[in-house]
Amino acid sequence: MSNATATHPTRRGILATGGALGLGVALAACGDGGSGSEGSREETTAAKSGPWSFKDDRGTTVKLDAIPTRIVAFTGVAAALHDYGIEVKGVFGPTRTADGKADVQAGDMDVSKLTIFGNKFDQFNIEEYAAFGPEVLITTTFDSAGSLWYVPVASAAKIAKLAPSVAISVYDRQLTAPLQRMAELARSLGADMESTKVTGAKKRFEDASERLRKAARAHPDLKVLAGSAADTAFYVSGTNLSVDLEYFKALGVNFVEPTESAKKATGGWFETLSWENVDKYKADVIMMDDRSSAIQPGAITKATWKKLPAVRAGQVISRSPEPILSYDKCTPLLTNLAEALENAKKVG
Repeated sequence: MSNATATHPTRRGILATGGALGLGVALAACGDGGSGSEGSREETTAAKSGPWSFKDDRGTTVKLDAIPTRIVAFTGVAAALHDYGIEVKGVFGPTRTADGKADVQAGDMDVSKLTIFGNKFDQFNIEEYAAFGPEVLITTTFDSAGSLWYVPVASAAKIAKLAPSVAISVYDRQLTAPLQRMAELARSLGADMESTKVTGAKKRFEDASERLRKAARAHPDLKVLAGSAADTAFYVSGTNLSVDLEYFKALGVNFVEPTESAKKATGGWFETLSWENVDKYKADVIMMDDRSSAIQPGAITKATWKKLPAVRAGQVISRSPEPILSYDKCTPLLTNLAEALENAKKVG
């Protein structure tokens, strides 16, 4: 998935830098009769042996004769399931960086042991996927239509015929909702959700949430901007639609919010600024997109960026627009923002 290279972002640029699809372009809901609704929130469990079923956030119920073991998942989803002890061997999505290292979205997985069907957006090797013999494909959905994240539109129908799909919604809801749904999915796949590792991670997440709530309450005047950098543009995310920002806002964090008219071109996700206008909004803390598709803060050479008060004050932290949906991986997102607010000075 490449960086956007135009002031007016293409669909690929929006996917790469906006955190989600916001133009209403379907990525093809490849389930077995999936509807446009977000679906049921009810937990589906399965015994270690016997039939398996799971009702996803599209309202699609996948039924198999046994718990699937040949699972193919979007890399971030596989990373979340890995944290719950469910090993996924086939993935698609950002998995390896150009130098062969694990992508940030791969979490703690050993990427050298994974079968990767596509490492970039619109890349999916159907022949290898078919030969793998997938029992189920699992990914997220970033829109109300239930479009499958990172499943190419052009080959979606062929992919759908090879295995049923499950989608967890990360659209227009707070982070706690998809976290719960991913935990329910992991439980259905055989994860021990009462293990000390899992319960401990959830407790740390809850503690980190409370810490962020207190930090936001103690520093209501601090403005936080969520941004993403590309060669010719800077993107300012709105808090609506994104699961992480919606949750942080609910905890009291004071975010820079582009107007609805400014976000219209991206379906409400973010505003596109030229580097000359990167100082349009005053911010005390800047959260920057950590995905490999975005330019990282240390590599930004634009003079206008370097002049920003938050940058000069060293008040720039990372943000994960596509968080790995396990309590273990989401806890640092809360902790880092809480610590930034606790230590930041008013500069904007």
